Amino acid sequence: MSDLTHLTIACTAFVGSHLLLSHPLRMGLIKAMGLGRFMGLYSLVALVTFGWIIWAWIQLPAHNPGWVPGDAVWAVATGLMLLASILLAGSFNRNPALPSPDAATAVHRNPVGVFAITRHPMMWSIALWAIVHLLVWPTPENHILATAMLVLALVGSAGQDRKKAALMGDAWRGWCQRTAFFPFAGQLTGRIGWAATWPGMGALIGGTILWLAATWAHVPLGGRVAAGIWRWWGG
Repeated sequence: MSDLTHLTIACTAFVGSHLLLSHPLRMGLIKAMGLGRFMGLYSLVALVTFGWIIWAWIQLPAHNPGWVPGDAVWAVATGLMLLASILLAGSFNRNPALPSPDAATAVHRNPVGVFAITRHPMMWSIALWAIVHLLVWPTPENHILATAMLVLALVGSAGQDRKKAALMGDAWRGWCQRTAFFPFAGQLTGRIGWAATWPGMGALIGGTILWLAATWAHVPLGGRVAAGIWRWWGG
């Protein structure tokens, strides 16, 4: 088995098990095991398969990128990663998709902040991360990993809409009508005002700190190139 095949199998196991346990198998397993045991199984499978990806990754030889991204590509990627970080930071505040007591009331509010951008801010933060890494580090192993994460984020978001509609009924369907799946689609169609997309200071500050820290950490953690603003300042 080649190293890239090993990585592909590990990524497929991670994404496939996550999607299966999150959607088609979830309710049946919860009924059979109870919620607590199911969450334990879910977490264990996620940790084991993610660990498998790490193990497969560290055994890979270094591949040279298929092309060298220019400064324009890096500038776009840097902006996208800032947006992804803000979406992630804001996704924890009154997110009706998360299993929290606040979800039942949060789903009835008008979307503001990151939820006015997309109703799946956490999943789109992962999708944007994947898109950026497909653009700026075009190696075979990185394309395998980033593609897997992109599939997980987008297919998982669509599956979450179906699951939440089944669980929450008209409340979730109403949330879908007031929000957008794709980022900024609501603003471009005029359904959501641009003023509503202000992410709030918490998401803005938290996301910026996360963005600065994560891009700075690329080189200390073994990255071969500096990322983000550190390419041009202090890299």
